[in-house]
Amino acid sequence: MNTDLQTVSFFKVLNNASRILKNPLPFHHENFEKHGDVFKVQLGLGKTVIFTRDAGFTKHMLQKQHRRYNKSTLQTKDLAKYVGEGLLTSTGEKWLKQRRLIQPAFHKKKLESLIHTIKDVIEEEFFKIPPNKEIDIFPVMSDLAFKVVAKSLFGYTDTQGNTISRLQYITEAAQKSLVKEIRQPYKRWWFYLSGKIKNTLKLTQEARDILNTIIEERRNSGKVHNDLLDMLLTSKYDDDSVMDNEQLIDEILILFVAGHETTSNALTFTTVLLALHPEIQEKVYQEVSEITDDLGPMEQIARFQYTKQCIEEAMRLYPPAYFSDRVTIEEDNYQDLELKKGTTILISFFEIHRNKSFWNNPDKFNPDRFHPDIDKKEYSDWYFPFGSGPRMCIGNNFAMYEMILAISALVKKYKIHTDRHQIEIKPLITLKPQNSVVKFTMR
Repeated sequence: MNTDLQTVSFFKVLNNASRILKNPLPFHHENFEKHGDVFKVQLGLGKTVIFTRDAGFTKHMLQKQHRRYNKSTLQTKDLAKYVGEGLLTSTGEKWLKQRRLIQPAFHKKKLESLIHTIKDVIEEEFFKIPPNKEIDIFPVMSDLAFKVVAKSLFGYTDTQGNTISRLQYITEAAQKSLVKEIRQPYKRWWFYLSGKIKNTLKLTQEARDILNTIIEERRNSGKVHNDLLDMLLTSKYDDDSVMDNEQLIDEILILFVAGHETTSNALTFTTVLLALHPEIQEKVYQEVSEITDDLGPMEQIARFQYTKQCIEEAMRLYPPAYFSDRVTIEEDNYQDLELKKGTTILISFFEIHRNKSFWNNPDKFNPDRFHPDIDKKEYSDWYFPFGSGPRMCIGNNFAMYEMILAISALVKKYKIHTDRHQIEIKPLITLKPQNSVVKFTMR
């Protein structure tokens, strides 16, 4: 590793431990501003991590030289122990094999069959919003996103309500436990000795048992449901074999974690940003109120261009997957940076998305940055809402369809207000909103 990089000492990390545990982003930002777009952090016991907000270096790792990099143990071991070895946590040949198998289930044509399911959940959840009353919108969006995944995955019905609520609780409990382990690696021995990790593993085993029951019931039902579970059950590897239950459960848990978490965050941030910018909200309303219900859902989605821009801009300011990491599996170099095998690099998408070198007035909410007349090449090199390269999020189209339908339905039905002046965040595994209090009045 190039020793010329500026270094943040382990003493400084320990000194800021409580701040970092609560929200590491201000600490990251201070060090980026002080040390530049690439710097080193000492984590004790001789371990160091490179932090970067260099978009060129990021593309180098995720796209151009992706074969020289793997995901770190944070995902392949720490997260995997709770959610299994699915697409998000697997590496190498296993990942490639799973990606090839699952990719067709997320093809745009296949997703069209799920659009009516998504619309039904949105209508049902937004009907529950109490008008003229201040509420935190995040729990609403969290329930909506979880139910969309549950219904799209295995045709969830209201009779399975308790099962879905339990799966949601376990998913969120596992994430909280993992965050503590990641933010306080020096206390890992305590998490094991105190039984905290054992208790979380017991919970995740309960989730696996629930999902195994659902899979077995489906295998034995002989019915066709045309949902994602059907597609996953019938998908075949090159040798004509199908996924066993354990692998299916791994993939389903990943879809719950990745599909519900990130979407509920992005929907909440978009809603609050529209409340903070009534003139932009009005432009969205003008767009959605002009579209008639006689158009099919896919045609409607295609017409909701400005709505889409607002979501894209919300994900620029508040990327749900706000960081990623890579480890070099062989020596590499980028410009004058020499990287030894085994070097860990943390990529801050949050910082890249707000870097003044790439974005004009980066802290401003401006959906026109994504106007269709602007060539995507002008921003694609420093915009990573769904990651980049071969490991780009497989559900990006699914998520965009869901978010466009949700925001358009919300703004068409309600005017959104807030007395708050800024957005509060809580960075966990994903970037979560906090105190997202808004008020809805009927249009």
